[in-house]
Amino acid sequence: MIKRILFLSGLCLCTVLAVARDYTSSTLFGIGYSSQLDTYLSPMEYSGYQLSFITGRERMTHWGGGNVSFQSMVQGAYSHSKNPARTATDWGGRLAYDAGWHYHWKISDKLSLKAGGLVGADMGFLYNARNTNNPAQGRLSMDVSASAGGSYQFKIRKLPVKLNYQADFPLMGCMFSPQFGQSYYDISQGSRDHNVCFSHPGNALCFRQLLTFDLEFSRASLRFGYLGDVRQSHVNGIRMHDVSHSFMIGYVRYLKVLKRNER
Repeated sequence: MIKRILFLSGLCLCTVLAVARDYTSSTLFGIGYSSQLDTYLSPMEYSGYQLSFITGRERMTHWGGGNVSFQSMVQGAYSHSKNPARTATDWGGRLAYDAGWHYHWKISDKLSLKAGGLVGADMGFLYNARNTNNPAQGRLSMDVSASAGGSYQFKIRKLPVKLNYQADFPLMGCMFSPQFGQSYYDISQGSRDHNVCFSHPGNALCFRQLLTFDLEFSRASLRFGYLGDVRQSHVNGIRMHDVSHSFMIGYVRYLKVLKRNER
């Protein structure tokens, strides 16, 4: 199933590259607060800071009368958190990729809305140096998400400004999880106990939102924003949540794809 999803994602990307027009490329870096719980490692909630980045590209295609865009995003994070007594530390890392389409509606010269779907893969880890038996937890998941957002353009004096918002909500997918008390050594020795689980909002309620504020110049924009990310699950007797709120800063470039006869 995983191989099929990866194959379809690659095929979709190649197809879009063949029909894409001008596109935007953005890179953001952020710092913020992180709250983490993984009962496989500890029954306590850990809190601390998180460093993150998110890069994305969005291309308008010829589909749907020129109203359909293709979007791809790479998101990464490093977290450092401690228990309430400040006697134990968790280190975490995460890398995610999402790609999909949105249909755009131009409500007015200033306001536009979009809605569509994304296919994504997410991997990461959480390491607790205090544990000796099970010191780390690995994470791997794939999902299909509903996605919606919009943008509003206005001016501050003579400087063009753009307000953007996008929210992504996973609907279904699959995820890896050991059983509570099952060691990774047992899994490596061939012990299998429903370690690949079907995920849905009932057992893995997740949500991501990105609100950005662009100061637009001729070929680039300075971007400020807020990234709120909630990843949580309750499968195989293990409760997990990873909630972060980050301030983001970066830039946006506006690029043009030249046709062969324009070069």
